[in-house]
Amino acid sequence: MKTYSPRALIASAIIPVGVLIAILAFQAQRGKWPFASQHQSSEVAGRGQSASGTTEATSTAAARAPVELTAKQVDMLGVQMEAAEVRKLEETVPGVATAVIDESRIVEVHPRVSGWLEQLYVRTTGQNVRAGQALGAVFSQELYASQLEYLAALRRANTAPASVVVAAGRTRLKVLGMGDAEIRQIERTRQANRLVSIVAPRSGFVLDRGATQGITVDPSTNILSIADVTQLWIIVEVAEAGAGRIQVGSPTSLTFPLSGRPPFIAQVEFIYPMLTERTRSIRVRMSVPNIGGALRPGMYGSAQISAAPRNALTIGRDAVVDTGISQHVFIRNGNNRFEPRTIKLGAKVGDRVEVLNGLAAGDHVVSAGVFLIDSESRLRASGATGHGGHGGAPQPAPAGQQKAPPAAAPAQHEHQP
Repeated sequence: MKTYSPRALIASAIIPVGVLIAILAFQAQRGKWPFASQHQSSEVAGRGQSASGTTEATSTAAARAPVELTAKQVDMLGVQMEAAEVRKLEETVPGVATAVIDESRIVEVHPRVSGWLEQLYVRTTGQNVRAGQALGAVFSQELYASQLEYLAALRRANTAPASVVVAAGRTRLKVLGMGDAEIRQIERTRQANRLVSIVAPRSGFVLDRGATQGITVDPSTNILSIADVTQLWIIVEVAEAGAGRIQVGSPTSLTFPLSGRPPFIAQVEFIYPMLTERTRSIRVRMSVPNIGGALRPGMYGSAQISAAPRNALTIGRDAVVDTGISQHVFIRNGNNRFEPRTIKLGAKVGDRVEVLNGLAAGDHVVSAGVFLIDSESRLRASGATGHGGHGGAPQPAPAGQQKAPPAAAPAQHEHQP
């Protein structure tokens, strides 16, 4: 078996690598390197030409040219005209409506004295309560002492000065939170009540509970929050673009499909001064009676706010060709010459659109057959002859303007030996 020395093995590995490097260097000098800058430049140039060609094609496709039609062609296309005219626009601004609790109908229940909340009769949020219903009972040393003083004044009420003390004691008990019924009870029994009830100031449901039974309370303790939902606020989110057409007093049609209540009318009472940045919308508020309790806070609906009527130049929607980038119409100049004109649109109301710029009152625009005329206009703008020229095929050049045939390539001379 033949063996090789380490030097021979290294030489056999280096020689092929050197040959490959030499070939690549030679190709780079000839400009045949596959990743050369020249190759990259040609690709970039090709892409640039392609993008330029696409832009030019788009621009050509978007162009329009005037169209002249015969009277017969006008009849065949069913072309009809209408005049741009000033009309009174009674538009509506759409919005998303949400039923929320009227903030002015939320009350918090606080004790009038310091003590201990020994009894709490209403312990869950969402529970309905009525005005005058006992919510809990508090023991207060201060209130208990005031009751004893009042009873002592009652025993000395035979003289005139004593009657003044009785009236002052009765007023003090009311200030400390006792109701008329409890005061009459201690007058009748001549005994002080250890526990004094805390009653609901109004009817509603428990919105929040801030205390538990047995805790120490003082006048700063919020035991319960009660919300009255017989009257609700409706908050409507309106897009920023439509906010300028809304004012206080604008009538609004409200629809809450899931409530089972038919659509009803309310009026805008307040427009919030701040814009909601997340949704780019303006909030408006209105107050509505909650008939039968059909509306529940948090329920969603839709709103249509009637904007103030105004006079505006309008045309029919069918007369406008909207490319997505611009809008234009075709106006008649002369008998049957139709010219494209770019316009700027405003509000859309029903089958009419407001024209902000590009037309004047009395201008006649195509209202029927407009898309056929637009197709013909685009064909003519692209250099074709239109539908009247057999599908837009190019026409032969006039006599005398025919292109000369290309010159024959010079013959190659054979090499003479």
